[in-house]
Amino acid sequence: MFLFLASVSLIALAFILYFILREAVPVFRGATIQELLGPKWRPTYEAAPRYGILPMIGGTLLVTIGSMALAIPLGLAAATFIAEMAPGWLKDIAKTALELLASIPSVVYGFFGLMILSPYIRDSLGLLTGQTALTASLLLAVMALPTIASLAEDALTAVPRSYREASAAMGATHWETTWRVTIPSAFSGLIGAVILGMGRSVGETMAVLMVAGNSPQLTFSFLKSIRTLTSGIALDIAETPSGTTHFHALFFMGVVLLVITLAMNWIAEWFRGRLAKGHLKR
Repeated sequence: MFLFLASVSLIALAFILYFILREAVPVFRGATIQELLGPKWRPTYEAAPRYGILPMIGGTLLVTIGSMALAIPLGLAAATFIAEMAPGWLKDIAKTALELLASIPSVVYGFFGLMILSPYIRDSLGLLTGQTALTASLLLAVMALPTIASLAEDALTAVPRSYREASAAMGATHWETTWRVTIPSAFSGLIGAVILGMGRSVGETMAVLMVAGNSPQLTFSFLKSIRTLTSGIALDIAETPSGTTHFHALFFMGVVLLVITLAMNWIAEWFRGRLAKGHLKR
């Protein structure tokens, strides 16, 4: 019984993988892998349909990198302040604020980005539209911030008090103890918080759908409209006839999204292992 209960998540994952792959594999009857990884997405163009998802892969990576560049340092800094430096009354207020921020629905973030953030970026930077990769990155950073900060704070708080006392007994300052003892001891938990934050950023659909512009163009500029894999699937799946190449291409996008998520997790775990070995050597 306990073995079955422990295996439920693995069984569910296996069924999800089977379902996605079953619907994605038939896409190769109507398109080659070179076409699927091409730069043009025009699935409804009857004369010469194109199923290239490269622009949406680039858009997904662009907004993920942009959001994590803001969310990771801010989230870890907030967690360190709450766990190690904030007085008790401020710690309770900050934890409550983070929990409330994490509980806000995605569509509310999307409305905020569409009505407030997007016009501000448009007017401030002199753009034709504020629905850009920059807007999506800023919004995703705010959405991922409470996840990273809350989980990282839990990891820092879980470090035994004896570690801090031993460091203080050797003459280390409070900041030296935090930087050289507490953070390295909680490093595994911090990496887990970052991974979950990246997962929130990569998998977000509604907010990105509302503020990114949904233009399937391959670009490296944060000031242009983009379309992510999640928003591409959400836009087309309801109106696409089942069994068509377009339909199966959407499931192929889901497979690519899953591969991107697994690759990010693997890179984060590899990075954690390398840093952990370096810490042990010191």
